[in-house]
Amino acid sequence: MTDKSTRKGPNLIAYHIAEGDDPIWTRIGAAWDHDDAKGLTLQLDMLPVNFTGRIVLREPKPKQEAGA
Repeated sequence: MTDKSTRKGPNLIAYHIAEGDDPIWTRIGAAWDHDDAKGLTLQLDMLPVNFTGRIVLREPKPKQEAGA
């Protein structure tokens, strides 16, 4: 996992992906490394009502610089 000292936000973002011809990615939470690097804390802000799909954890995209 990523060194926690260099990251202010979560290490991973949780998305629900609705299956279908055009998959829909919805951000549903985030995850942070434990200090001992032996696990993650997952915080879900919402859960899919109709859970047909999957949950994927991805590294956050770097924020775009102003004017870019």
